[in-house]
Amino acid sequence: MNQPIAARRAFGLFLLARVFTSLSFQMAGVVVGWLVYARTGSAYNLGLVGLAQFLPMVALTFVVGPLADRVDRRRIVAGCEILNVATLVVLALGAASDWLTMPVIFAAVALLGAARAFEHPSMSALLPNIVGESDLPRAVAFSSSAMQTATIIGPALGGLLYALGAQAPLGLAAAMSAATFIAILAVPMARREMPKSPVTLASVFSGLSFIWNRPVILGAISLDHFAVLLGGVTALLPIYAHDILETGSVGLGLLRSAPAVGALAMSFFIGRIVGANVGRTMFAAVILFGLAILVFSLSRNMILSLAALAVTGAADNISVVIRQSLVQLGTPDEMRGRVSAVNSLFIGTSNQLGEFESGMVAGLFGAVAAGVIGGVGTIAVAILWMKIFPQLRQQDRLAAGEKPA
Repeated sequence: MNQPIAARRAFGLFLLARVFTSLSFQMAGVVVGWLVYARTGSAYNLGLVGLAQFLPMVALTFVVGPLADRVDRRRIVAGCEILNVATLVVLALGAASDWLTMPVIFAAVALLGAARAFEHPSMSALLPNIVGESDLPRAVAFSSSAMQTATIIGPALGGLLYALGAQAPLGLAAAMSAATFIAILAVPMARREMPKSPVTLASVFSGLSFIWNRPVILGAISLDHFAVLLGGVTALLPIYAHDILETGSVGLGLLRSAPAVGALAMSFFIGRIVGANVGRTMFAAVILFGLAILVFSLSRNMILSLAALAVTGAADNISVVIRQSLVQLGTPDEMRGRVSAVNSLFIGTSNQLGEFESGMVAGLFGAVAAGVIGGVGTIAVAILWMKIFPQLRQQDRLAAGEKPA
């Protein structure tokens, strides 16, 4: 990117912060999933882990947005990392002393979910302040690649370290959160003009109104939301690793890393793929995601399962780059905190509530049936969204803005 040295340094520190926090989140996710399933053997409890992360996000979304537009976003992220460190240290000590109970685990997951509710939109809204608009799509792709690398390393490392006891990966996850705290506060930034208007009910919900009145942005966010909500199989991976593929905690780490491997590989080609006809490209990526979920759900071979999950990651990366670029380029800076908060709610709903949905369906019909239903549902949503949002289907390029409907 053609940026001054100061901007490149800021972007580098920003990337470090994103990588460290992703490593922490992914390692903790592997440990919690394996702990819960090993202790209870219940798909329902795996679903409740997702619900415990999702509920704080719903409760806090419309608090986060106005705050991220009025407070230094770096300090919000730093405060979230302090909470993450404290929570992960408690989990590590509890695992080492063997006094962790399911209520304690669910409470810790809820605290991590609350921190993520503040951190994710603040971090997303921070990026356009660091790079220019012309560089933003490439910066989003580069940032996504860095995070995918962390998502490859984090679960695999968490699964390997679990052999030393749950406290080992949890302790390292706490250290990664502490590193995020240091990196994000070191990001140099020009002083940003803060809004002086009072916070009103209308301003709190203005992010939702902004998205609702822009069909391309609404279509992109909701398409990605329902695709991952229905097709996500993250909550089911402990069941596949333990019961179906019989690979243990190391296999679970590899399964959780596989989508990121595909996403990272796709990042080398994303510039050629995300050019013209971005709307049709996004729909094609979501349909491919659903087909890959079907293959994974029916597979009994570890290599085929890993390959299918890698394809889901590659397809999802295309969707993420298009969605993030449309949202960030189409939103003025004074609105980015509120819009990013709503966007994060959609993402959190699709990921965490998707885990809850997967766990409940797997508890009723079994993990394989849950995966098949999700894959078919994802493809159906993509076809339906082509009819509901023709503006998104016809979107040619990553435009710098969209007029309200």
